[in-house]
Amino acid sequence: MSHIFDALQRAESEKNGAERSTFSLATELLEAAEQKMQAASVIAELPAPTNGDQHAAAVSEQADPADSFAAKPLAFSEALQRCPVLKVSIPEESHLVSVDKEESLGAEKFRFLAVRLRQLRQSRPLKKVLITSTIPQEGKSTVAANLACTLARRKQHKTLLLEGDLRRPTVAHKLGFGKVPGLSEWLRGETESMNVYRIEELGLWVLPAGNAPENPLELMQSGKLAPLMEQLSEWFDWIIIDSPPVLPLADTSVWVRLSDGILLDTRNGTTERQHLNRGLEALEKTKLLGALVNNSTNAAHSDYYQRYSSSAIDRAKSEKLT
Repeated sequence: MSHIFDALQRAESEKNGAERSTFSLATELLEAAEQKMQAASVIAELPAPTNGDQHAAAVSEQADPADSFAAKPLAFSEALQRCPVLKVSIPEESHLVSVDKEESLGAEKFRFLAVRLRQLRQSRPLKKVLITSTIPQEGKSTVAANLACTLARRKQHKTLLLEGDLRRPTVAHKLGFGKVPGLSEWLRGETESMNVYRIEELGLWVLPAGNAPENPLELMQSGKLAPLMEQLSEWFDWIIIDSPPVLPLADTSVWVRLSDGILLDTRNGTTERQHLNRGLEALEKTKLLGALVNNSTNAAHSDYYQRYSSSAIDRAKSEKLT
C-alpha cells in the first residue's frame, strides 16, 4: 500500500532546506515522466494522415487529454462561470499549506500526491477521489482541502472540492467564506441551484455541506445524489470528496459507491491498528488507492523516490542548472 506522508506540522518548523529540495526534485522527475507518458500515448494513438489538414486536426484532437476541460461542450464552461463567486479569508489554523506555505515540505508532498493521482488515471478511470479516515480527528478534511487546492493549480483541469460530511461540516471554516447554502439544502429541495461556488483566487470550485441536517443518511439515500454526481462529473476533471469517517457512520458507504478511488487518511499517534484494520475491511478494495499518514514526525522520504538512482537525480540537477 502506498503511504503519503504530508508532514503538515513539520512544514511549520522546517529548518533543513536541502531535505525539501531533494523531495522537490523527486516531484519534478515524476512530472517529467508523466508528460513523457502522455506524449507517447498521443503519438501511439494518432491515425495515419490522409492529408495535411486532416493530420493537423487529428494531432489537435489527440493532444487534448481525456480529462481536459477544453474538450467539453461550451455549455459546461458557461455553467461554471455563472457559479456564484466566494471571497475567502483562510484562517491560519486551517493548515492549508498548499495555499499559504507553497514552499514548505508539506505543500511539496501534496504536489507529489497530485502527480501520482494524475499518473494513476493514465491506466484507470479516476476522477472522483474520496478522502476518508477510520475515526474522527484524523485530519481528512485538511488533506482533502490541500489536495483540491493543489490539483486546482492546473488551470486546464477544473477541480471541485465536495464536502460530503454533512454531519460535521468544516470546509466553510477552513476556507473562511462563512455560511452559504450547500449540499444539504439542495438535497432537501430548498434551492434550485446545485450550490456550487467559485473561488477565483484559488482556481477552485466548492460544493459545501451547508447546514447540518437532522437526517443526513436519509437525505443521501433519497435518490438525488447519484444524478447530481453524474452531472458534476461532466463539468469537472477532478472531484475531491471530503467524506465522513468509515467506522462510526454508514454515510461513507454511500460515497464509496459513487467514487472512483479512495484515499484512507490516518493520523500518527491517533489511529490505532485495530481501527485501521476495521477501516480497511469496510472499504471496497478495488477502489482503495492507498493510505496517507498525517502528522508524521519522521517521514521516510526514500519510500517515495527509491526507484530513482542517484545518477538520475544528479543528471536532473545538471539539466536544471543548464
